[in-house]
Amino acid sequence: MTFSEFKNSQYSQKPHYLLIGNPVSHSVSPIMHNTALQFHAIEAEYHAIAVSMGELSSLISHFNSPNFLGANITLPHKQNLFEVVDSHTITASSIGAINTIIKRDEGLIGENTDAYGFLKPLEKYLNEIDQDRAIVFGAGGATKAINYALNDLGFEEVVLVSRKPERYQQMEGTIMCNYDLWTEFAEDASLIVNATPLGMVPNTTASPVKASEISFLEGKICYDIVYNPRETTFLKQAKQVDAFPIGGLGMLIHQGAKSFKEWTGKEFPLELINEELDAVFPN
Repeated sequence: MTFSEFKNSQYSQKPHYLLIGNPVSHSVSPIMHNTALQFHAIEAEYHAIAVSMGELSSLISHFNSPNFLGANITLPHKQNLFEVVDSHTITASSIGAINTIIKRDEGLIGENTDAYGFLKPLEKYLNEIDQDRAIVFGAGGATKAINYALNDLGFEEVVLVSRKPERYQQMEGTIMCNYDLWTEFAEDASLIVNATPLGMVPNTTASPVKASEISFLEGKICYDIVYNPRETTFLKQAKQVDAFPIGGLGMLIHQGAKSFKEWTGKEFPLELINEELDAVFPN
């Protein structure tokens, strides 16, 4: 629903958490968070609302409502709402974008749980990771958080692959290159990440890696932050050459789990949430 529809509905008169973005109709965050709220018998609901740029000022006023308990932020508002909060965590300040608003007595705190969510599925592959170099396809909204996470993991160099690298400001510890050159960096890379929408429903045949480049994935950890479908073309390519594929659903769940813990002090019921998502995204 739109923010205007939400504001004029009965839902806004009850305790609630929000997912703020545009579009949001595809999101499974309401499934995860409402499952967790019900599991812990917390009397609140989680709603995904589409917020246009023209509705931002009205949304910001709504943050003062006693029924507003916190929010997740997705595209295109991760940076639009960065300056609206009263303070930021160290992580959010370093990344320069927020995906979570935490409401406290002292005000609104901006947090970014994307980096945490990205790192959690990598933990069981730490023995396979050589921290010399990582390659990341994409220079969009998720890339700053991923770059922060990779620096935290100790990578010496991150290669960001973009169709128009000259349009982006180079981040510290990164090399920008276009898609024609990424294979020149592949030999010394242990991790290759797809942070683009390529391969996401409905364009499920797309991949950042050409058929002629699949051999460069061999032996690498290949991480796709796309979660619908669960097995993207990029991950299928990785399997062809005995790489280590990681899908995006884990990142989604763990970033949500950290947001939920910040809001409520409670843990995500991971087993139950995985069951719910298995019904939505069957293996």
